[in-house]
Amino acid sequence: MASFAPTRRRLIGSGLAALATLALAPRRALAAIERIGFDDLYGKISVLGLSFSDKAKALTGRSVEMQGFMAPPLKAEAKFFVLTEIPMSLCPFCSSDADWPANIVVVYLKEAQTFEQANKVIEVSGRFEIGSWTDPETGFVSLVRIVDARFRTV
Repeated sequence: MASFAPTRRRLIGSGLAALATLALAPRRALAAIERIGFDDLYGKISVLGLSFSDKAKALTGRSVEMQGFMAPPLKAEAKFFVLTEIPMSLCPFCSSDADWPANIVVVYLKEAQTFEQANKVIEVSGRFEIGSWTDPETGFVSLVRIVDARFRTV
């Protein structure tokens, strides 16, 4: 008959297993958020238009982090802004997706926020989406979005 009484060996083994699980938990949580850069968005940019990269396709619907600059918003507080690769002085996405620049991403926030200065690097995290989409509230068209997002100054 097997004994299920706690022995010193079992207690130590259980304790070590629990510690290993706790030590790996933050790494697993961090691994769930993928980092993507502007150079990762498109596999091909030609006279025929933009083609999404394999990485962008694979990250669709997943949590991502991305760094860039906040383009000047249309108003001081809103639920969206444009993330750009370099600082910009004008709204970069006020036209159609045919004219979509390859170095911007629209960011839709979880809640309205007051925006940062355009010359500060920020980090955005949220769910990654690709494909032509028209915002029903504003009429703005985008090819790449990060939704349910948050941002912070780096």
